[in-house]
Amino acid sequence: MLPYWILYFIPLAGVLLGRRLAPSARTAIWWSVSLLLTFLIGFRQQVGGDWYAYLAYLERASLMTLLEVLVHSDPGYYLVNWMVAGLGGHIYSVNLICGALLMSGVAVFGRRQPSPWLAFLVAVPYLIIVVGMGYTRQAVALGFVLLGLAALSDSRMRRFVILVLIGAAFHKSAVLMLPVAALASSQKRLWNLFWVGVISLVGGYLFLFDSVDALWTNYVEANYESQGGLIRVLMNAVPALLFMILHRRLDLTEAARRLWWWMSMFALVCIPLVMLSSTATDRVALYLIPIQLFVFSRLHLVTQDTLLRAYIVTGIVAYYAAVQAVWLLFASHAHAWLPYQMYPFAS
Repeated sequence: MLPYWILYFIPLAGVLLGRRLAPSARTAIWWSVSLLLTFLIGFRQQVGGDWYAYLAYLERASLMTLLEVLVHSDPGYYLVNWMVAGLGGHIYSVNLICGALLMSGVAVFGRRQPSPWLAFLVAVPYLIIVVGMGYTRQAVALGFVLLGLAALSDSRMRRFVILVLIGAAFHKSAVLMLPVAALASSQKRLWNLFWVGVISLVGGYLFLFDSVDALWTNYVEANYESQGGLIRVLMNAVPALLFMILHRRLDLTEAARRLWWWMSMFALVCIPLVMLSSTATDRVALYLIPIQLFVFSRLHLVTQDTLLRAYIVTGIVAYYAAVQAVWLLFASHAHAWLPYQMYPFAS
């Protein structure tokens, strides 16, 4: 359990000491820490609830032709496995590539926030530890969504669409994020609604529509339950509600304000949806985790009072420490993450 707490205390040190460093040192340390976490994700040994399932992916990919890989479900992930298998690599190489893609999204998105280390700290307990080390395919898709959201905040809609489509090649559910681009646009809205709508339909056809019946049967009709799903949805809903109340005090551009208004709306809509299908909603809600990083890294900006700002930051640090502690101690699947083992040092 100690390695996970070390992961938490690294960005905490950045929160406490980051502003005392020269800008060049901050940048070097930021990317060094991102690289460290990439290695910890990539070289984990038997960590994560789907560890053996991902070994099976690598075995299947090693027996496929390139054409079979490209027409398979989630072709991006199969392509990575196919290339690694062809070069004689192991699951650690696959996980290292996927970890790098996730951490690229976290690092780029986090650096754009007013308190980057606070955004990093918020990402550690669930986004990095649970998703990054447990849901490999969706973690990569989320990494591309984070890169896309960073672009969309600057009104670079085409880049967002391209990045989300790449993410959907690793986990088809990412295609559900495409409509955000049109809804968040503040200029040429009808045109943007049209072309993003067309691309959403094409993306849905390529990645999702052929699986709708199976997804509905498996997640809704079968009434699968994701333990803790409501709690994780509420973790997105809290910053969403705070954003809706305080967004005018956060000094945002109109593009950013519109984008995160819709992200907040989707996060709140997940509350009643999780009652219908906790597993399906829980997995879709993973793509709304960025709202936690966005809101909590700038929540202290709502006041000019230095002492009150310190209290807000302290409260966020304590809250996410509690999130990590509760998950590690009480989550039903936490045993799959404990103890953390790293190749080649694992017994």
